[in-house]
Amino acid sequence: QVQLVESGGGLVQPGGSLRLSCAASGDISNAFAMGWFRQAPGKEREFVARITWRITSTYYADSVKGRFTISRDNAKNTVYLQMNSLKPEDTGVYYCASSTVLYPRATVDFASWGQGTQVTVSS
Repeated sequence: QVQLVESGGGLVQPGGSLRLSCAASGDISNAFAMGWFRQAPGKEREFVARITWRITSTYYADSVKGRFTISRDNAKNTVYLQMNSLKPEDTGVYYCASSTVLYPRATVDFASWGQGTQVTVSS
C-alpha cells in the first residue's frame, strides 16, 4: 500500500503560480508512475499530468500543456506539479495518485490516492 500526502494548494489570482507537492511513503517499490488529477465542483475527476519514476517520461492533458510542469525527486519520493499562468477553470481539488501501470492516464489505472488539496484561482 502506498500512502500519498499532497500539499501546496491555496488561493491565487488569475495568472499566478502555485507548486503542489506529493510525498509518497509505504510500499512504492512496485509503483511505476505518479499522476495528478483534479476535480471541480459538480464535475468528474480529470487527468492533469503523470510522470514515471524510473525513466523520464511525462504526459499532460491538453488543457494544461505549456502551463504546468510535473517533476519528481526520487531521493525524497516526492512528485511536484508546478502550475503557472493559472486560470479560473483550473480551480478544483487536486489529487496525487500512484500507479503500477506502465504509462497510465485513466483514473482506473491508479490504485492509491491522496486526500487532495484545494486550488482556487480567483480575483
